[in-house]
This record gives sequence, structure tokens and C-alpha cells, in this order.
Amino acid sequence: MQANDSVPDSVPANGTRPDQLAAADQTPDIAESVAESSSAAEEMPSLDQALQQAQLKSDEYHDAWLRAKAETENVRRRAQEDIAKAAKFAIDRFARELLAVKDSLEAALGIETASVESLRSGTELTLRQLVSAFEKSALTEVNPIGEKFDPHRHQAISVVESEHEPNTVVTVLQKGYLLADRVLRPALVIVAKGSDLKSAQ
Repeated sequence: MQANDSVPDSVPANGTRPDQLAAADQTPDIAESVAESSSAAEEMPSLDQALQQAQLKSDEYHDAWLRAKAETENVRRRAQEDIAKAAKFAIDRFARELLAVKDSLEAALGIETASVESLRSGTELTLRQLVSAFEKSALTEVNPIGEKFDPHRHQAISVVESEHEPNTVVTVLQKGYLLADRVLRPALVIVAKGSDLKSAQ
């Protein structure tokens, strides 16, 4: 039996097997992947660092909430103070206008030898001052003579037979007053029954 000195076809001339060549080729890739993993691990924050950052964010949000809450409380307090002042001094303008009326009345009473004409003239002047004060405060009178009866603004005392149309105000016993659009006092009136009802009786 002769020794086989020839090199098998499956073995390269340099004596390295194919599987060894493949492993050698993969070794740089594995080393590179390990290096990248190590670098990524170094870049990722630790758990303590993440907790510290979260705590800082929490403190920042809590401080912002406290500031917003304090500002809201200040706005609410100022609004309450403004409302209280408005309610307390709402009559201030009207009261100032009434001072002139009071002055006129006192001046008229101070005249010991006043004539009827002077008293009447002084009373008319005082009335004009009072009406002016009412107008400046949006206080208007309701004198509905000849108007249709309005149950929202008038209060009927009685109903009388009349040639006027039914539900027409024929007599005003006491004037009413409005503050802006709100009724302060309804007018006391007498309303026409109507001639149709009169003939039916």
C-alpha cells in the first residue's frame, strides 16, 4: 500500500479548512457589534440618573402648579373685593345727587317770610333737581295714563266703566318707577272695563 502524498481537494493549499476561514471572517463583525453595544450602554443613563431627572421634572411641574394656584387665588380675592366695593358704594352717585335736593329743601325751610309764590318756585326747582338725580341713576317714572294695562308694570286697584277701550288705564293713583328695566314699584292704576261690558250688563 503506497502512501498518498497528494493533498485532498477539499483542503486548501495553505492548510486552512473552509469553516476556519468563515469563522475568521465573522470575528471582526462580532468584535464590532460588541464595541457598539458597549458604547450604547455607556451612553444610556443609569437608573439613578433617570430617577434624578424625573425628580427634577416633578419639582419643576409642582412649582409651576403652586405659582398658578397662587395667581388664581389672587385673582379670585381681587374679584371678591371689587364686588364688595361695588355693592357698598353702588349708591354713591345717587347719594351725591340727592345732597343738592336736601340743600334746596333746607334753604326753603330757612326762609321765615316766604310767600306762596316763592315756596312754589322753590319746590319746583327742588323737584327738577330730584328728577335729574333720578335720570342720572337710570331711575325713570311710569305714568301709564291712556296706555294699555301691563300687569308687569301696573297694579290695577279697580275696574270702572268707561268709553275707553277695555284694559286701558284711565287713572293713575300712584306713579311707578323702573331702575333700568327692573320694576322698583308698579304704578297703581284704575283700568277701563269697556263699553262692551257696560252694554252687556
